Amino acid sequence: MENTVIGELDYDRAKEIKQFDSSKLGVKGLVDSGLTSIPRFFIHPPESLPDLRHHTKPDIPIPTIDLADLHTHRRSSIVDQISRACRTFGFFQITNHGIPSVILDRTIAAIRDFHEQPTEVKARFYRREMGTGVSYFSNLDLYSSKAASWRDTLQMRLGPIPPVPEAVPEICREDVVEWDREVKRLGEVLMELASEGLGLNSKRLREMTCLEGRAMVGNYYPYCPQPDLTVGLTSHSDPRVLTVLLQDHMGGLQVKYGEGWVDVKPVPGALVINVGDFLQIISNGEYQSVAHRVLANSSREPRVAIAVFFNSSRREDSYGPLPELVSPQKPALYRQFTLSEFMQRFFQKGLDGKALLNHFELNNSMAAAAVENTLIGELDYDRAEEIKQFYSSNPPFPLLYPPVRNIKRFPTRYTTTTNPHR
Repeated sequence: MENTVIGELDYDRAKEIKQFDSSKLGVKGLVDSGLTSIPRFFIHPPESLPDLRHHTKPDIPIPTIDLADLHTHRRSSIVDQISRACRTFGFFQITNHGIPSVILDRTIAAIRDFHEQPTEVKARFYRREMGTGVSYFSNLDLYSSKAASWRDTLQMRLGPIPPVPEAVPEICREDVVEWDREVKRLGEVLMELASEGLGLNSKRLREMTCLEGRAMVGNYYPYCPQPDLTVGLTSHSDPRVLTVLLQDHMGGLQVKYGEGWVDVKPVPGALVINVGDFLQIISNGEYQSVAHRVLANSSREPRVAIAVFFNSSRREDSYGPLPELVSPQKPALYRQFTLSEFMQRFFQKGLDGKALLNHFELNNSMAAAAVENTLIGELDYDRAEEIKQFYSSNPPFPLLYPPVRNIKRFPTRYTTTTNPHR
């Protein structure tokens, strides 16, 4: 007991994290050094660790949607499938998406090759800021999280202003450019289908510049000597509009479903798509941004996953539930905010479950007040009398546009601004 207390007093967590970060080794470097136990700051408390025996639901598959024949009579069926998946799981896989398998394979190989370079080569890109549009690090929230996760990351800003070619590691430069071109084309298709699934104009999300703000992370999960004590990626929801994920054959991704977790088993040639917090908010809760996590890698073979996040590029615009999706029956569930405020909050909280969504949610009393005000407006309104007054005070022209009543709504406006990833 006494030795344990002394050990607690002697342990300087902040110092150990700083030493790890300053070494620029990443977890790959720790594995290469031959360590047999993970550093203490990677160990998660038991209550936050995955319980694979009791909390997985292997018999519930994530929907897989075939995009073949998208421009035929099948389109409406595909829209319905995507809408259902976004409203229930928040996740789905797509096949026949148009990106050749050779490009998928090359992209995974290129990211793996970057992470498997000598430490001194990778160290030139090791930084936590995105001044050049490219950064390599271990754990985005290393200094703010309760425990670190067993992965390294190569992160790039892809749009609206991509990094200069010289800033991108040469070993993966050509493949990343090709991948971005393909995934942007696919993103446009997905935005259209997601918009239609909400009953909106197919160009609605594109008009909000949701294709322009793109960022990529190439996560590398090396072998973990104690995978039961840590995770590859802690439980979180993505903050942006949509995520396109390319995972290798190793798997490890799990999605929250009810009180349990569902394995997202790799499907050859498929891509994983998920709803982000931003899309849940602007859809007024119709689409669901779901918590997900990645298990630590117990295999000697490293695991690679590449995610592209789509977001609006208008940083100072005011956002909230789209007016088309707000009604007296379903008032706005979230308050207005700017994208700057939204992303600042995300980086402050880090990967912390659904804390970001909860922060912007309107409380029950505000939602109830919105409903009450709307109902009062309905009771006080005499449409027949208003039309009679209109005709009595105006020339007898056809009434092409009925009078607009003063029903309280949450304002939304859209203007231009700068890159959300700068």
